[in-house]
Amino acid sequence: MSTPTSGAGTAPGAGAEAGAIAADTVARLADVRLDWRHKAVAATANGTSHREFLSIAPKLADLQTPLLTLDAGAMRGNADRLASWCAEHGVLLAPHGKTTMAPQLWAEQLSRGAWGITVANFAQLRVAREFGVRRLQLANSLSDPHAIEWVAATASPDQPILSWVDSTVTVDVIGRTLEAVGSNAVLDVLVELGGIGGRTGVRGVEAALDVARAISASPHLRLVGVSGYEGSLAHAADAGSLAAVRGYLGQLGELHQRLLEEGLYGSDAVILTAGGSSYFDDVVGVLSPCITAGSEAGPRVELMIRSGAYIIHDDGFYRGISPFSRDGGEPFAAAMHGWARVVSQPEPGLAILDAGKRDLPIDEGLPRPQLIGHTLGGPMQPLAAEITAVNDQHCFMAFDAGTTTVRPGDVVRLGLSHPCTAFDKWTLIPVLADTDGDQTVVDLIHTFF
Repeated sequence: MSTPTSGAGTAPGAGAEAGAIAADTVARLADVRLDWRHKAVAATANGTSHREFLSIAPKLADLQTPLLTLDAGAMRGNADRLASWCAEHGVLLAPHGKTTMAPQLWAEQLSRGAWGITVANFAQLRVAREFGVRRLQLANSLSDPHAIEWVAATASPDQPILSWVDSTVTVDVIGRTLEAVGSNAVLDVLVELGGIGGRTGVRGVEAALDVARAISASPHLRLVGVSGYEGSLAHAADAGSLAAVRGYLGQLGELHQRLLEEGLYGSDAVILTAGGSSYFDDVVGVLSPCITAGSEAGPRVELMIRSGAYIIHDDGFYRGISPFSRDGGEPFAAAMHGWARVVSQPEPGLAILDAGKRDLPIDEGLPRPQLIGHTLGGPMQPLAAEITAVNDQHCFMAFDAGTTTVRPGDVVRLGLSHPCTAFDKWTLIPVLADTDGDQTVVDLIHTFF
């Protein structure tokens, strides 16, 4: 995957280069020296730079276990596919950067036309701005005084930072904080609608209107849209879950219409945003009728989804729930795999692997054994086995000792579930040209959690 120099998009902060990332800053990661901080590379690489390491065309066999790898072709295909889908449906994409916290991958998403990058907290905002992401959305409320002051001092019309508000108290906190430091800044915010049993977000359209009125009355805030997250209301793709999601999205649309009627928006460019990686099709299906080009009668209205996990996808949770997987469709490709070595085979039918919850994600399902071989990067064959438990540094793998032979030193390839909790365990992740074919390491992805 190549490093881009520009992006595209519209809405608050629009401009020819508004969605871009600082390519020179990302490129400097190739000068990072590899050492003991990077458990993904062998000790023999210590002292070499990222660039020097790649120059020798290393293979999977040159790495060590435990290991997480990415697949270049799968990531490229996933990124292209959702970019094309968004263009076809006329919606913006602001990928949730907290999934990977990898500016190199953000650059790939921005190069395909993403509006900007979404983040979850102040620390992530700082990482994104350090790497030159020009348009940012904080999918959260500003409540920390340091964060409020930083956004006020950092945001500008050509480098906007949007944040969410779900309480009149938050409106007051932001106002008091800025007044205390003598700031005249006006922050762009979206009113966040939640749902009963969900996460953040004001409960109910009427209460959300009260928050919007407080925003409109504040000299320090400008209402530029409506936001929400449907993924906290459902965790499956059955009829009941989809009905709950669509009902909530309908409320988002209702809130938007009420805001228009009361004239509470403070901008002629408005954003409606929802949609993680599980229900983005429903977001578009329900809310796309709200999209307008804008006129003297009303603002331009854009619909924005925030899918983040799609570029990596998985062999577990997202494979089962993704819109492209439903009804027998063609899913995104799983672009991450775990690799672990058998360190002990203490009793028949049990092998202990050298990877655990400090190395691999387990919150959305345990790793799934796929293949086994005698060496990392060597020939492998299908493996019928199951991970039954995971410790900090070990997996317990059960298998039929009557039909399957597993020995210490063997390497197991694992399918994984949930990229969000895979990336945060690695400061450096090797990228293979093709996990199932050319296993040359073609890049190293740096993360900043």
